[in-house]
Amino acid sequence: MAGAMLMTSASAATADLLAAVSSSDLAEVSRLIAAGTDLEQRDGQGQTPLLRAVAGNHVAVAKALLAAGASLNAQAANQDTPWLLAGASGRSEIIAAMLPLKPDLSLRNRYGGDALIPACERAHVETVKLLLTSGIDVNHVNNLGWTCLLEIVILGDGGPRHQQVAKLVLDAGANPNLADKDGVSPLAHARKRGQSEVAKLITAAGGR
Repeated sequence: MAGAMLMTSASAATADLLAAVSSSDLAEVSRLIAAGTDLEQRDGQGQTPLLRAVAGNHVAVAKALLAAGASLNAQAANQDTPWLLAGASGRSEIIAAMLPLKPDLSLRNRYGGDALIPACERAHVETVKLLLTSGIDVNHVNNLGWTCLLEIVILGDGGPRHQQVAKLVLDAGANPNLADKDGVSPLAHARKRGQSEVAKLITAAGGR
């Protein structure tokens, strides 16, 4: 009976923590952390409190959870981790707080991608700058056969922000000639889409 009551109490505390995170209630989150609430319990989708904080861009809450030891590598049912989602969502402040904690760069999202590829696709310039300091592989290929550079061209609009992230990854060593599964190069994709400025950047980096 006592064991069951303890489990019920722990489950309630976890539910309280998830709710406090979702409402960005830093005071309550801090109280629950101090009370020793399990930071790695999951909701029905396998999301941890930290993943919820990232999803809601609750920066102060995320920092409190990280400082308390919450894992930035815990994967939800859809394969998101706090680190991967922070990259994809452009959560620059949270990424900056995660960098000293040495995220697991080998983990992949449901598309076989890393944190950098979707950040590039969505032209999260500041996030891309931070991600590139982590040692992340700028030539990683996802399940679609696309690198971050290909994703910039194929799914981007060729505008100023996509030009910025293209230059960032090229300067960081992205291979301008890594083609897609059909053998189409980033330069060919850029020209086909009328992305003349991106095409210039790729050409300047040795793209053919």
